[in-house]
Amino acid sequence: MAGKPVCHNGQGAEPATQDQLSAWAKAYGRLPLPADLNWLWTIGAVLCAILTLMLLTGLTLTLVYTPDAGLAFGSVESIERRMPAGWLLRAMHMTGASFFMLALYVHLLRGLYYRSYLPPRRAVWLSGCALLVMVMVTAFAGYVLPWGQMSYWGADVAGKAVGALPLAGGWLEGVFLGGDSPGTPTLHRMFALHFGLAFLIVGVVLGHIAHVHARGSSSPSARPTAATGVLPFHPYFTVRDMLAIVLVALAFVGVLCFWPELIVEPANYRPANPLHTPADIEPEWYFLPFYGMMQAVPFKLGGLLLSGGAVAVLFAVPWLDRATDAAHSAPVVVRMGAMGLLVCSAVAVACAGLHHMQGVWMLVARLGMVGYYAYFLLYLPLAGRVWRRGRA
Repeated sequence: MAGKPVCHNGQGAEPATQDQLSAWAKAYGRLPLPADLNWLWTIGAVLCAILTLMLLTGLTLTLVYTPDAGLAFGSVESIERRMPAGWLLRAMHMTGASFFMLALYVHLLRGLYYRSYLPPRRAVWLSGCALLVMVMVTAFAGYVLPWGQMSYWGADVAGKAVGALPLAGGWLEGVFLGGDSPGTPTLHRMFALHFGLAFLIVGVVLGHIAHVHARGSSSPSARPTAATGVLPFHPYFTVRDMLAIVLVALAFVGVLCFWPELIVEPANYRPANPLHTPADIEPEWYFLPFYGMMQAVPFKLGGLLLSGGAVAVLFAVPWLDRATDAAHSAPVVVRMGAMGLLVCSAVAVACAGLHHMQGVWMLVARLGMVGYYAYFLLYLPLAGRVWRRGRA
């Protein structure tokens, strides 16, 4: 009868497991990567470091937090005033959210610019887009949890936006809010979503990394590895990754200690008051482009569709780009100009959302939306065809 494998030292299969982990670590260190990878390829390591920090601080904060409309704000105050180093843990968690979203956007733009979505890396791109959606949902749920003024009214705006969907909108709004207005059921839903998605994100990240290693990393020059040469992951790229993490950590500490106003919303330090609507309801900075798109359209459904479409179009990028070969990409000047237009368009819509479409900002927002969608629906399909014909 087959039984549990036993080693001579009486420790069962543990030494075999350790040997397997050691062999895996050595194989990971010998992973061949293109020699011309630049510093933008360190953002993945930075994201993993920040994600680890977010998990550790978040799990600690859950020990004191209470997802109840009457107790949530007080429990957050208790974290900051009574829990040992609670103010530091919460500040790290809040700062980490902004740094994570910033690094994620840079990582996304790097993939777009260097066309990292081309075969055979479509699964890598799609899993990354799925991670973006999951992180955005998790971040919004976390924004609601403190139950300050902005948290409450942010949940109210989001619920009404979901309710604008045809047919199932009313039902979805009820599921989201748990009632006619934000309250304790909303907090329970947001807490479960924030907590559960965090661990699901870890699993998808592991799958994302596994896809990268299975398909190989893309190269900035878009040339095959035979032309660029390869280097082992360790020590050539591990040292660079660690240095990038240290530099980001220094910036992290600088914002945390000296410029907290960059990420803190003062209105959210007042308890939620359903009877007093804030003069300016605005989300965190990383949601401003999508918030601006919602405001730029005079009817809710159109704004919701354009805002959601700004994320959904990312999933179609591997098929929108008509050039099937990296050698058929547009010249650097053209690619940089198109990428600059995309970034400037997103920033313009974000600024318009911040100013609530007052005065000329409505026109700015609409022009920004045109520029944003033009990159995906015009530039990617047409550039691939034009330069493919030019190379033919």
